[in-house]
Amino acid sequence: MDFAAYVRDIKDFPKQGVIFKDITPLLNNPEALARACEALCGFTTNMKIDKVVGVDSRGFIFAPMLAERLQAGFVPVRKKGKLPYKTVSESYDLEYGSETLEIHTDAIKKGEKVLIHDDVLATGGTASAVCKLVEKLGGEVVQCNFLVELTFLDGAKKLNGYQIEALLQY
Repeated sequence: MDFAAYVRDIKDFPKQGVIFKDITPLLNNPEALARACEALCGFTTNMKIDKVVGVDSRGFIFAPMLAERLQAGFVPVRKKGKLPYKTVSESYDLEYGSETLEIHTDAIKKGEKVLIHDDVLATGGTASAVCKLVEKLGGEVVQCNFLVELTFLDGAKKLNGYQIEALLQY
């Protein structure tokens, strides 16, 4: 399936000069949605996955679907102050400031194999922070997978040492 046909460019969003990769047409098409989930699962063939971590907020779309298909638990990583239980946090820099992400302290047990999913790999800051959170809890990141990788932003460099997979690359 040509997944790129279901991703549209939105110029100057969220700010001037940015071309945003909008995945909502893919989400709106049942066949494309199902096939994208199958393809993302295909990246994990022959891997043991205990938990799938979804990154706030668009990572929450596919991560629970992946968890269900992989017979794994789903773990949300959210922006600071959004989770109700005890958390550990990790701060990171963005192009235009900084952000802090949190995960529940009991979400991942020592030695669990973890798949991290987000919609887009851009500069790599978010994914790198999530890897650190998983490792703080004793989990082992076995793969970071994404719907889209914006290769021109070199985000994979911040994930050096981790297996990275993306359905589409731009």
